[in-house]
Amino acid sequence: MKKRAAKRLDYEKELRRQGVRITRQRSAILGILSETEDHPDALEIFRRAVAVDPSISLSTVYRTMKLLGDIGAIHRHAFEGGPSRFEHATDHHDHLIDIETGDVIEFKSDKIEQLQDEIAKSLGYDIVHHRLELYGRKRRTG
Repeated sequence: MKKRAAKRLDYEKELRRQGVRITRQRSAILGILSETEDHPDALEIFRRAVAVDPSISLSTVYRTMKLLGDIGAIHRHAFEGGPSRFEHATDHHDHLIDIETGDVIEFKSDKIEQLQDEIAKSLGYDIVHHRLELYGRKRRTG
């Protein structure tokens, strides 16, 4: 949990560095974000934040998420067929999205990274950014 608390302080520090005032509402949103382990959309962040501070508006959530995205503190994902979802900006990883439940599973694969580099190199390119999203459904056993 200390790692998450430090992340919250980093959010506040970075926003302040950008000249953004940390209001009570923003502080509550940053607290929600620092505790989340999933990939919530803005409405879910709003629901969680209102439980902490009923004065928070959905527009404050949207503005705060945009500010955090602009400074690179969070990543915004527009997974197919759904609203934009957010996650902490961490080490690179890819996503598998369960099309039945909407669950987002993070994974890393050195094999995939190596193959992407090989393909780009064979075509005369260096990869500067990429995003891999796999969509699937859980296998039925039996």
